[in-house]
Amino acid sequence: MLLSMKLPSLLPAIEEALATDHSVVIQLVSTAEALLDRRLADLSVEDRAELNLDLSPREIVQDFLANAFPTPAMESFWDEDGNERSRPMVDEAGNPVHSEEALRIKAETIELLGALPPIVPALDAIIARFGPDAVAEITGRTRRLVSLPDGNQRLESRTPTNSLADANAFMAGAKRILVFSDAGGTGRSYHASLDCRNQQRRMHFLLEPGWRADRAIQGLGRTNRTHQASAPVFRPVTTDCRGERRFISIIARRLDSLGALTRGQRQTGGQNLFDPADNLESEYAREALTRWYHLLHAGKLSSVGFADFCERTGLKLEQEGALVDNLPPIQRWLNRILALPIALQNAVFDDFLGLVETRIDAARKAGTFDAGVETLVADRLTTVEERVLREDANGASTQLLTIEAQWAPRITCIDDMRKRVIGRTRFLRNGRSSRVALLVPDRTRLMDDGTPVASFTLHRPGGRSWITADELAESHWDDCERDAFEAAWQAEAAELATRPYTERFYLATGRLLPIWNLLGEDAQVRRLVTQDGRSMLGRIVPVEAVNTLLDKLGLGDRIALSAGQVVEAALGGKVVPINAAGDLSLKRSRVNGEQRLEILGFDPRALPSWKAKGCFTEIIQYQTRLFVPVNQAQDIVEKLAA
Repeated sequence: MLLSMKLPSLLPAIEEALATDHSVVIQLVSTAEALLDRRLADLSVEDRAELNLDLSPREIVQDFLANAFPTPAMESFWDEDGNERSRPMVDEAGNPVHSEEALRIKAETIELLGALPPIVPALDAIIARFGPDAVAEITGRTRRLVSLPDGNQRLESRTPTNSLADANAFMAGAKRILVFSDAGGTGRSYHASLDCRNQQRRMHFLLEPGWRADRAIQGLGRTNRTHQASAPVFRPVTTDCRGERRFISIIARRLDSLGALTRGQRQTGGQNLFDPADNLESEYAREALTRWYHLLHAGKLSSVGFADFCERTGLKLEQEGALVDNLPPIQRWLNRILALPIALQNAVFDDFLGLVETRIDAARKAGTFDAGVETLVADRLTTVEERVLREDANGASTQLLTIEAQWAPRITCIDDMRKRVIGRTRFLRNGRSSRVALLVPDRTRLMDDGTPVASFTLHRPGGRSWITADELAESHWDDCERDAFEAAWQAEAAELATRPYTERFYLATGRLLPIWNLLGEDAQVRRLVTQDGRSMLGRIVPVEAVNTLLDKLGLGDRIALSAGQVVEAALGGKVVPINAAGDLSLKRSRVNGEQRLEILGFDPRALPSWKAKGCFTEIIQYQTRLFVPVNQAQDIVEKLAA
């Protein structure tokens, strides 16, 4: 049933992928063959001649309602301690008394359930929608029920030969949709191989992750292999039932541990298989859960009360008026959450995920977010310079590579932007930069004191960012008329299309252990393949630390940082040297709720010359501080470094 709930969003997504010249691969576990066998076993010989089977699991739900729907009438009584309680009523003969209203509701519910349209299994629904001539099925089932155009049904046998023929048809391009289960996820390849005719980019839908993360990960590897024309796009398909994140979390945690998360550029939304918040067993999630328990006990959660939660989940969280020392771990908490009603489950998850996302965002802003081993995906990777940092007596060396990465512009067109205009979206223009952004309400996030904070997503032609209501109020974003907004959006998108994004970074590779502590505080490990075919694994040396590293190793020639690198690193929260001597630095400072770029180490006697180059001063708490206008920072820093 959970798979069928995903079909309304999956089927249009498949059609969209086919329309954009993608080939579709759908990964699932259930094939409904056992249900088909049970239905066939109940048919007579005459009924088998004229098949009219309903593979909906309606009898399971009806039997559950018939046996579990609460109909006994209840009566109140007082126990020996003076507490009011309830118990089932019985007649004089000791037989239970049933509520007439409950019996009526039970009968009407069962009747309504039987009248609802059948819930078609996901695999059969996909084949019925696109036809068996367009769908390659690679599963282990030996027969399937095919719906004919005239409304009749036909039982079709399946053999391993049929699966092999379907796989070959998909790789040859005769069929553009492939559905495989665990039986078809071992020993096969469905990637855009350069040796096959079908080299369209694969759109891989993870429809059903299943209960085993290793098998799900193995299935994901069927479409992402070496010698391929293009890498696949992975799209997990989930419902709005937050409890389903329990299973997605297992796969996300496993991928994190294997270093299999692939990230492109510096954007985490849309290009990755999972968001860091999907890993509900990370250190950020564990810290958030501990805080969630304390907020629950203090009564600061709007989703559920402490006593109600403990009663519904059976968790014992309190002892002598205080929280127990050994609070339930995240795995047990997630399992108990699944027992809650959907609406309550979603509300609890919203509070919890708000705490998780707040911690992840804070770690990103502080530069301490640990994403493990990342594979850098770029349209072009070039080694600009290579320096030997040290060399052992046995010949093992450590190198510092200057890598330049280039990405083609990823632009949101005006039509895609219009699709996001729903509900309480707002059209904004920045008073300083004149850039535009579409403001879309996001999930309300919780601070550590339990205060709810409204948050929004700023969608822009070249990306998106997250902002709180307080930050929005303090920013220069103002409302804009829609016509002017759309004109500015198209102009900005056209401007972005003319210039690819380029980033230069420094990678220490080779024997790193002897100098590990000299490489900066942020341990970012990346795997990459350059344009000349070199495959390397190393650690990123932050821009602000690269010349410090050379000084510590006694290497004289410093690396000249561009003005763009200095400004970008400073805006990221780092203190970056501006000039070759290293006595002049740039840092990000917050003044009166506004992010500024401040110069440190300047000569007070030369203030007129600093102002002549575009800087400005402000006396704050009796101290004169020197700032660079953010919108002119790159040009001014270039003058200061000269």
